[in-house]
Amino acid sequence: MSEERAEPRWTTVSDPRVMRALAHPARIAIMEHLGSTGRAVTATECAEVVELSPSATSYHLRELARFGLVEQAPSRGDARERLWRAVQPSFRVDGGQGASPDTRAAEWSLVEAFAARDFERLRDWVRRSYDEPKQWYDAAIISGTVLLLTAEELTRLNAAVLELVEPYRRRNRQTEAPAEARPVALNYSTLPLE
Repeated sequence: MSEERAEPRWTTVSDPRVMRALAHPARIAIMEHLGSTGRAVTATECAEVVELSPSATSYHLRELARFGLVEQAPSRGDARERLWRAVQPSFRVDGGQGASPDTRAAEWSLVEAFAARDFERLRDWVRRSYDEPKQWYDAAIISGTVLLLTAEELTRLNAAVLELVEPYRRRNRQTEAPAEARPVALNYSTLPLE
């Protein structure tokens, strides 16, 4: 009897060419949309999400496909319609500790692009938070804390947090979520300090 293997939850990106291809705000938004929804979309549908023209979005989709991050999906019946989907729902970046200067620079550019996106989301929330319904205003949190952990404890903590979040992922919950549910950005990082 063969044991069924679980599908990996993410693709590991270690190639500096792929990192550079991803280090663009529109491509990050496309990957997030495709990965978090699990949907197959046209460039026109995706353009509404990333706020670009369909032709610009199509270009970015083709570039992401060139690096194996998205692929064409089966048609919904209209042979003229080109659908795209994420190859994996998530990706993680790992240039490796012994990375070349080129890989480190590419990884840094990608991390900078993500950090800029996340910081803009934070700034946007603060700007509009006072106009949000009270329940959402009270539910949101911006927090930081310093922990004292061993590497093993940090590994366990990260696994526990990811397990806690898993049932709420948009991709897993979109058909069964309560009517009042809305997308919520969770930025989580654990970084050893000097």
